[in-house]
Amino acid sequence: METTVCPHCGKRKKKRTPEEQKALLKRLRMAEGQLRGIQAMVENDAYCPDILIQVSAVSAALNSFNRELLACHIRSCVSDDIRAGNDEAIDEFVKVLQKLMK
Repeated sequence: METTVCPHCGKRKKKRTPEEQKALLKRLRMAEGQLRGIQAMVENDAYCPDILIQVSAVSAALNSFNRELLACHIRSCVSDDIRAGNDEAIDEFVKVLQKLMK
């Protein structure tokens, strides 16, 4: 996987494989569909516990997305940076984990 720095904004970017991108987008679309379903439930005055169960399912879907993306990040970006001698990658990774664990 290739990471680059955008010349316009200065932020890092990562070129994902078509398979990786497809898998990640599939998970996001599933969560998006679930979220739209929750919106419809609210509009249709669904029973609160039924909505709460669906919200829990969306949270689980997003957590699954995070796990998949984090695994990809470790296997590619973090390991590539460490091999290249970029020890700041470890500090960046630790900060990301701290934010995810709030």
